[in-house]
Amino acid sequence: MKFFLDTANVAEIREAMSMGMVDGITTNPTLIAKEEREFREIIEDICAIVDGPISAEVIRTDADGMIQEARELAGIHENIVVKIPMLVDGLKAVRQLTAEGIKTNVTLIFSALQALMAAKAGATFVSPFVGRLDDLSQDGLVLVEQIVEIYSNYAFDTEIIVASVRNPLHVLDSALMGADIATIPFGVLKKLAAHPMTDKGLKAFLDDWDKAKK
Repeated sequence: MKFFLDTANVAEIREAMSMGMVDGITTNPTLIAKEEREFREIIEDICAIVDGPISAEVIRTDADGMIQEARELAGIHENIVVKIPMLVDGLKAVRQLTAEGIKTNVTLIFSALQALMAAKAGATFVSPFVGRLDDLSQDGLVLVEQIVEIYSNYAFDTEIIVASVRNPLHVLDSALMGADIATIPFGVLKKLAAHPMTDKGLKAFLDDWDKAKK
């Protein structure tokens, strides 16, 4: 399973990379706004650090506008993947951009049928939002399971990015289902490495070592 870091914070990216845990980056307008820096400057900085897919999202919601923005974004760096919202016009944009060789990530996926349509339009990636479904008392991971099965049935090349990840169990269950990628906030990424028994065992080893030295 590939890990994408869901952030626009360069310091977080550098620390996660030092652990060898960054295969790519996803950003969105909310994450970009938190950094209080120029959008293009942030994306260029990330591209200079990470050698992998870097998702940058369009703002327009009409097909022509999304296509124009996508071309501009793709011109920043060869690793840019353009995030397109799951709309009818979004599907039109994805079809055209795919024909032009521009990689796309269809975002805000909340149903398996949406994911099927995105794949048929030629999306490089789709991003089902598991955490937001959980917030509505729906099991977001059921959606991932459905998409994995559908894509397997028809041999789609579109990769599944499990998004809106809120906890380590989202990552674990997605990996067990065979999802291609999880895009993970930095705080959750650190939790993946933690376990109370590890801490307890390490403390016991160090305490025994201190006793031995005495």
